[in-house]
Amino acid sequence: MKADPLDRATSASTARLVRRELYSSRALPSVVTAAVLIAGCLVLLFEAVLKAVGDRPFLLDVEAVAAWLGTLPGGVPASLLGAGSVLLVVLGALLLLLALLPGRRARYTIPNERAAVVVDAEVVASSLARRARVAAGVAPEQVLVTVGRGSVTVQIRPTSGTPVDADAVRAAVADDLRRSSIKPEPRIAVVVAESGVIGQ
Repeated sequence: MKADPLDRATSASTARLVRRELYSSRALPSVVTAAVLIAGCLVLLFEAVLKAVGDRPFLLDVEAVAAWLGTLPGGVPASLLGAGSVLLVVLGALLLLLALLPGRRARYTIPNERAAVVVDAEVVASSLARRARVAAGVAPEQVLVTVGRGSVTVQIRPTSGTPVDADAVRAAVADDLRRSSIKPEPRIAVVVAESGVIGQ
């Protein structure tokens, strides 16, 4: 039985929507970088045309700027030159990271046949905190769950005199993740504080 082309188009469209929600867009930094480069090229072109027709420079004298660049680093204070170099390195590293890193957001997908389901990490953390609290037998304020891109960290402050079974908490959190079927499935780490709280 051949697959329906409409179903294939719908699944491809859904996959694009899910990817758009899972990864941050690079459109804004790309547009800003392109706009700055285009503006710089237009200024240079305009100044070159003015120079060609014999008019005075409008914003900057291209020949004077080129001559000044040729004399670097002479005539420029070392502190100013160092600060400018650091700024250029930071800007270049930022643009390079934006280009190479995937920009994965702290979101997860839940398989569903009828819709694209994407949940925020805070929603997942809230659900896991409830399961961890019940498994540990502690109050809500004694549990802190942090959900990252590929890991879940459960921090528990036990009640004084009442031990917490870290393995039971890990099993409960893993079961909750398995039931929700979130993708990708994160790693689980349970950290039980050495000092407990009193009166909980």
